Amino acid sequence: MSGTALVVGGSSGIGRACAEALSAAGWATKVFDLKPGEEEDAVALDVRDREAVFAAVDELAERAGGLGAVVYAAGTARVTPLLEIEGREWDLVLGVNLAGAFHVLQAAAPHIAAGGSYTAISSIDSRAPVDGLAHYCASKAGLEALVRSAALELGPAGIRCNAVLPGLVRTPLMEAQLERPGVEDAFLAQTPLRGIAGGGEVADVVAFLASPGGRWITGASIPVDGGMSLTEHPKLH
Repeated sequence: MSGTALVVGGSSGIGRACAEALSAAGWATKVFDLKPGEEEDAVALDVRDREAVFAAVDELAERAGGLGAVVYAAGTARVTPLLEIEGREWDLVLGVNLAGAFHVLQAAAPHIAAGGSYTAISSIDSRAPVDGLAHYCASKAGLEALVRSAALELGPAGIRCNAVLPGLVRTPLMEAQLERPGVEDAFLAQTPLRGIAGGGEVADVVAFLASPGGRWITGASIPVDGGMSLTEHPKLH
């Protein structure tokens, strides 16, 4: 692959796996993250800060001569019953998962060359309610609606926009839940392929969508969940 790939939220979990998969596929890969960690040349960025997002994307695109692929993997979640969600928590989840994705999309699209792509990491929780995740589910459903609208409007410019929907993935975001007694077994029992994905299972699909092999795919929401969306989601509280 030629060109530069930007992975937002690329310092850990699924995002890090995406950055590694894109690099392995030949992309020059750049990472933006709230907490960049030790990645070389990674940029610290709060995706809720619209002005900061535009400044960082514009600077990268100018230095790189444009963008070939953008992956939005930033995300957060809290398990809280619907009637107990406070305004600050709602704003945090929607701000990172949805508003941040919009900021990056709007900032990056003018720099994406024809044939390029924008891929957002959503969740199978966008399609079915999960007890205690009302704000998370709403943010991911909105994210997929945003992706479909972007696919429609940016298609004539040759830009493809898709969403990838993981099920359970063993990431830092899920560690606390999986450590609770019985939770991991419940997920395994309700996943037809009887396993828990690593970030690589999701990242391989993201890399495919950014490749010439995904050249005729746009506006799609692709589950990568071992079949988990075919069954009932285990309760988290």
